[in-house]
Parts: sequence; structure tokens; C-alpha cells
Amino acid sequence: MNDASPPLSRFLAPRHWPTWLGLGLLRISVLLPYPALLLLGHGLGLLMYLLLPSRRRIARINLRLCFPEREERAREKLVRATFRSSGMAVFENALSWWGSAARMRRLHQVEGLEHLLAARAAGHGVILLGSHYTTLEISGRFLACHVDGLQPIYKRAHNPLYEAVMVRMRKKLFDDLLESTDMRTIVRNVKSGKTVWYAPDQDFGRERSVFAPFFGVPTATLTTTARLARLTGAPVIPFVSQRLPGLRGYRITLLPPLQGFPSGDDIQDASRTNTLLEQQIRDMPEQYLWIHRRFKTRPGGEQSVYH
Repeated sequence: MNDASPPLSRFLAPRHWPTWLGLGLLRISVLLPYPALLLLGHGLGLLMYLLLPSRRRIARINLRLCFPEREERAREKLVRATFRSSGMAVFENALSWWGSAARMRRLHQVEGLEHLLAARAAGHGVILLGSHYTTLEISGRFLACHVDGLQPIYKRAHNPLYEAVMVRMRKKLFDDLLESTDMRTIVRNVKSGKTVWYAPDQDFGRERSVFAPFFGVPTATLTTTARLARLTGAPVIPFVSQRLPGLRGYRITLLPPLQGFPSGDDIQDASRTNTLLEQQIRDMPEQYLWIHRRFKTRPGGEQSVYH
């Protein structure tokens, strides 16, 4: 088990007060009905769209690269929708941390759980292959309702108070948290039969990455998925989280384990996982996290797409 997060009493200095205020408001928001939470999320998303021009620009560039066939007006509509989705994610994160067990059970449905149970019954650890949908945090809470020994791999937050609260709340839900840089512990825990949840679809530079197509764009893609599967012999089970329309909550879908993975060819394996993710995103593009610089690292000599 990772070391405990630092005591919150360390964060009483005035510079942390705005973060405390934000966390307090999020904690109170959980008392609201679910429709009201999503309505607040819509409003926050619109505010983010108006106040974060750099993120708005990143989303526009990403969507232009990935959906060149769409008219500019349609893509701009999608930009607004992804900001609304990101705004809803803020309140969904609060719900995932502080919502009651009974409430969370009512809000979701799971499909394909048999794939995970079969792998566990065979005595294997499992690699759950997720991705950065705006429903990422709340999907973890839902998975924890069904999966024993679930251990997310995560990257530290920049805000130290938010990091401390996030770790504290997640450790109440999960068997453990694994830092993305601690590969030795990750491999050991998968080999011991744990289910590790991993979302590799961000740009971490050239190190441990290959360029593989994502929506037809050469994209720096981590080879860690294949490496982890090779080192542990664990099956890789993709899963998808989706916010359902009409205030019907969420659906978590676990897919069959990837067959013939890893293949031994890093580019082929990275292309395969990117293609799988692309197929999922096309079904609900507004729910993907388009506001991060997915195409930041470019092949040698190629100019940045975000210049």
C-alpha cells in the first residue's frame, strides 16, 4: 500500500484558501439532486468555454485534425459540447468522492463484467485499459462497486492540496493507488492478481513512446500497455464509460480481452489500441477530453500543431 497522503492540516496557509473554498463548494454540491448537478456542470462548462481561450483553441485544433470531414460550424458545436461535458465532470468528480453507495448504485449499469470475472477466475491479474473520457473519475467509483483489488495508475496533480484530497478520497474507494512512474510496483501487483486500471492516451513525449496513427494523425503513443502485458502475462480488457442522455446515469462497458496482444511489434500494438479508442470516441466524441494537447509531440522536423 502506498504511503498515506499528507495530513490536511499542512494546507492551512492563505495560499491554499481558494482551493479549500472550491473543494468545500464541491462537497456541498453533492447534496443537490443529480439533474441539478448536471445543470451546474452545463453552466460551468459554458463559463470555461468563455474564460479559457487557450483550451478552447486546443480543442478546436484537435477536432479539426480528427474530424476534417466536418464543417467548421459542426466542429465548433462539438467544441462547446466538450466544454459542457468537462464542466459536468467537475461535479461528477465530487459525486464520485462523496456520493453515497446507494446513490451511486442507482446511477450506473455495467455490461461485459463476465470478461473480467472470467480472467480473475483463471487466476490472472488484469490490465483494465481505459481512456481520458470526461467521465473518467466517476467511472472509477462505479468500477470499484464490482471489482475487488482495483488499483488505478495515476499521475500526481499539480495543486498539492487537491492532490492530498484526491489521494485520500481515492484510497477510500480502491485497493491501492499506483503512481505511473512506479513500474516495479505496478508489475508486481499485477503478477500478484490485482486488477490495474490504466489510461495511456496522453502525450508524455518521446520517451517510451512510438508514433502510431490516431484519427489518421501520427501520435506519440506510450508502449507501456504492451510492455506491462508482456512482463506480467495479464490479459488486457478495454472498458468504456459513457454518460447516458436523458439523465439516465452512466454505462460502463467491459470488452473482451485483446487477443494476440502484445504482438511484439510496438507500433502495431500502439496502432491497435489507438484504433480501438478512436472507434469508441466516434460514438460519443463530446465526452472525450479534447482540451489537452494530445498531439503535442511531433515526428522529427515536423512543426507543432499548436504553434
